[in-house]
Amino acid sequence: MAVIFKGVEVVNSLKEKLLQEVEELRSEGVFPSLAIVRLGAKPDDVSYEKGAIKRCEGLNIKCSTFEYPEDFPHQDLLNEIKRLNSDPSIHGILIFRPLPSQINENELKYVIDPGKDVDCFSPVNVAKVFEGDETGFPPCTPQAVIEMLDHYGISVKGKRVTVIGRSLVVGRPLAMMLLQRHATITICHTRTVDLENVCRQSEILIAAAGKAKMVKASFLSPGQVVIDVGINVDENGNLCGDVDFDEAEKVVSAISPVPGGVGTVTTSVLAAHVIKAAKLQNKKA
Repeated sequence: MAVIFKGVEVVNSLKEKLLQEVEELRSEGVFPSLAIVRLGAKPDDVSYEKGAIKRCEGLNIKCSTFEYPEDFPHQDLLNEIKRLNSDPSIHGILIFRPLPSQINENELKYVIDPGKDVDCFSPVNVAKVFEGDETGFPPCTPQAVIEMLDHYGISVKGKRVTVIGRSLVVGRPLAMMLLQRHATITICHTRTVDLENVCRQSEILIAAAGKAKMVKASFLSPGQVVIDVGINVDENGNLCGDVDFDEAEKVVSAISPVPGGVGTVTTSVLAAHVIKAAKLQNKKA
């Protein structure tokens, strides 16, 4: 049976370090603060927001939600983001995406202050991920994968790592972050020819395609480490990952579950990014 990589263990290991960093900042008069910007009330957004607020407040990070109607005008949102950019009491800004159709995300991403963009919306932070510039903010989910691998002592140096998924939110930035750690990367997707065989050749497999239970036992080989980033709903209405957990657990050496895996760690990463932003803005880094 595979070792189960539980997200809560990673969260607990990060908590003490983050609490100490916040207390050091507070003792110097810096009070880390996050602004959450949400248009409408999609259940997934509201659920993540509640988790983020709970995690941040547990670390003495202030959270403020700026909720606007789903039909909020594009120019009004730009003005609101500019206002948050200029507010020195706010260190991090999280904008829930995708945004409604009247919002031009391509314009908005150039407006958000890269120094407050704690989930890699700005092209400046995207570029920093690809350059390996650690002053930037990678997307929270790829960073959560890195935190999980580190916590469980999985080195990627020289390893064959396959990432299923090529989005700018997970797949591509994660591949660059792993490459910085000297992994040998293969990026696949749902149209990759002979995907099963490509996945079997890897030592570490990271599934981020957004397709429920697509990774079956035929994709896997003994001794692999499997990290499941997918969050889907199965035919019974239950949360599941991109990996068929029941099949995979019998084959691989270690696997992260869904729920209870990478997703659990993302709000801790978000909090860490707010702390980092507060340090950088106050020249404490």
